[in-house]
Amino acid sequence: MEITASMVKELRERTGTGIMECKTALVEARGDMDEAISILRKKGLSAGAKKAHRETLEGLVGSYIHVGGKIGVLVEINCETDFVARTTDFQQLVKDISMHVAASAPRFVGRDDVKPGDVESERVIYREQALKTGKPAPVVEKIVDGKIEKFYAEACLLEQPFVKDPSITVQDLVSSYIAKLGENIRVRRFARFVLGEGQDAPKD
Repeated sequence: MEITASMVKELRERTGTGIMECKTALVEARGDMDEAISILRKKGLSAGAKKAHRETLEGLVGSYIHVGGKIGVLVEINCETDFVARTTDFQQLVKDISMHVAASAPRFVGRDDVKPGDVESERVIYREQALKTGKPAPVVEKIVDGKIEKFYAEACLLEQPFVKDPSITVQDLVSSYIAKLGENIRVRRFARFVLGEGQDAPKD
């Protein structure tokens, strides 16, 4: 299949990857856009892994207030240098992740932030549910493991499908910016505020 300039342009816009890398991925994927994205995601994750040990002492604190002022978000995203922190690309990443947190309400940044006790509590619930199906113990454990993976995907920011492009995760998004900007990038923390949440109910 012929790889056209428009295909390369679309892939570059969707992944933030260089022209030659996009063309190579499309050739390898035989023109299949989703497969090419998958190939670049794997390369991006690899690039991110090489930079993961590098310190991230710079960055930005970003904010997002949802229309109507009912939901507000603060996020801290770190990078290696103030130069990258001031780029339009990095600022766009901070904005996109802030909007994502507002829309998808994650509970944790990543798996390492989930307390072991919380995971075990979920396992107990899932195991009780699976046992009621009457399936053998090995099958029950596979069901439980699958539900735990789904729990992580729903609760952890980095594992959630990115709200503006559900074909990638937030981690994939971050990895694409690591590859694009050439620095380690880390989502350090976030806070999500919902108007009235946590207030005591009015007394009669």
